[in-house]
Amino acid sequence: MVTAPGAAEPGNGDPRRPSLDGVVDVPRASALGLLGQVLRHGGPAYLQFAITNLCNADCGFCGFARSKFDPKKRRSVTLGEALDVIDIARRNHVGYLLFVGGEPLVHRELRSMVRYAARSGIRPMICTNGALWTEENMAALASDGLASVIMSIDAHEVARHEANRGLEGVCRKIRRANEFFRGVGIQTTASVTASRLIEDYGALPEFLESLGFASCTFSYPLTNLQSSYLSFSEGGLVTFSRDELWELFGRIRQLKRESRFPVMNPDASLADMQRHVKGEAERFGCLGGDKYFYLDWHLNLYRCHFWESPMCTVYEWDDSKRIRDGCTRCMIDCYRDPSVLQNLAVNLSEAWHAAGSGRLLKAAGHLLDRRNLGSLGAIWEERKWIGKV
Repeated sequence: MVTAPGAAEPGNGDPRRPSLDGVVDVPRASALGLLGQVLRHGGPAYLQFAITNLCNADCGFCGFARSKFDPKKRRSVTLGEALDVIDIARRNHVGYLLFVGGEPLVHRELRSMVRYAARSGIRPMICTNGALWTEENMAALASDGLASVIMSIDAHEVARHEANRGLEGVCRKIRRANEFFRGVGIQTTASVTASRLIEDYGALPEFLESLGFASCTFSYPLTNLQSSYLSFSEGGLVTFSRDELWELFGRIRQLKRESRFPVMNPDASLADMQRHVKGEAERFGCLGGDKYFYLDWHLNLYRCHFWESPMCTVYEWDDSKRIRDGCTRCMIDCYRDPSVLQNLAVNLSEAWHAAGSGRLLKAAGHLLDRRNLGSLGAIWEERKWIGKV
């Protein structure tokens, strides 16, 4: 356990922290406020916070699976640690905080974390397998200020999905969750793992709609991660040859073009993933370590799930730790996709600061970066989804 010197105790008694009581209204940033964030910082940062490594599912392509994970290594953050993280994240310009696991809904203090993040001006999100949804916790989290929900889907039919998850009846709970959150105006998205469980990509939209989803994003297959995160497998379900991966990304691009069902992965990112598996030069470098971060249950901060070494502990996190080197080592969708979307904002910020210090040629270089058009196109593709989140 990492301890911050003089760290505040959690709860309503701490005068340095907002109350954890009551219903939370999460205001959306104004257009002027968002523009200010873009010019100052390149837009809001995004933190994935693994609050526990416990999971109730038994997925065939994940190291968190309950039958694979060593019980002696179980670890969850305390509420006090989580509140410290939220304070530090806010100081580091984080606008979106995604609670992940393991399975984040197993954590008893998730409600307090969501409420505190919302009260701190950060939009809290949850990524879940959906098996632990109840009428009570959905209503509670909505009142706590939950901004968005991502739910995992593995196949294009109920039986195959539930068999892989080891969670009988989970599709019924997902369907009910989508109905509830739609009723209270909270965005939900299906995160579909691209694996051998999906034999017919064309059948996915109808299945996802039957579960109540209005959009999806594909999670790219991962067979190796060097960080503490365990959402990967060397097993056959997500193992593909380079040619198979190229074709897989092509199928997702085709589905995105031809289906009326919204696929949130930017086409420019999917094209880069095809270049990646062929060993070709990619257009967009990753902003992991600069705008996107992964924090684990030991409070070690990584630039992404792939990197073997943490940047620092969360208590050491400040602007001096940021890294922007155009990395293309991996194909993790939750870092590579948003890096395409935020490329334009980062260049606008760089141009703004360069112009402000009299470096006009440098400012012009950022404004004339050809990737800005690709980034703008990706933003236009995802405009409806971005606006809701």
